[in-house]
Amino acid sequence: MLIRKAEQKDLPELLAIYNYEVVNSIANLDLTPRTLDEWQIWFDHHNVENHPLYTAEIDGRVAGYVSLSSYREKEAFRSTVELSIYVSPEYRKRGAAKKMMEFILDEARADERTHAVVSVISAGNEASIRLHEKLGFVYCGTIPEVGVKFGVYQDIVNYTLLV
Repeated sequence: MLIRKAEQKDLPELLAIYNYEVVNSIANLDLTPRTLDEWQIWFDHHNVENHPLYTAEIDGRVAGYVSLSSYREKEAFRSTVELSIYVSPEYRKRGAAKKMMEFILDEARADERTHAVVSVISAGNEASIRLHEKLGFVYCGTIPEVGVKFGVYQDIVNYTLLV
């Protein structure tokens, strides 16, 4: 597996990976698939400041991505980033998520602008919760019934890691 900085050419595949989860899971609480124009704006907010975006390639194909994004817009939160990680269904259970998370956490530790990494996880996403706990993230609380997806109220759980 190759982990590299995401490039413009990756955008359609990154969007397809994200939109798969919009339509098929509670991994995110978006209800409507994103458009390429919307995803371009998201893409443009990465690989600047302390907001890297990396792509994982397996056999020359985009297998997933991991990013650190702005946690909140207020200046006081600049040293806190929010981690997002997505793996294409055909590449799951191969260790890609763990390798990508380890990689981006090393990047966060090396960036003096970053102090805390936060993950907001849908409560039913047990694989993600286990991975975060394995990598040292600390559970910080549940926000119950914060959104509705697939006709069911969804909880989110918050995890953080000081780097």
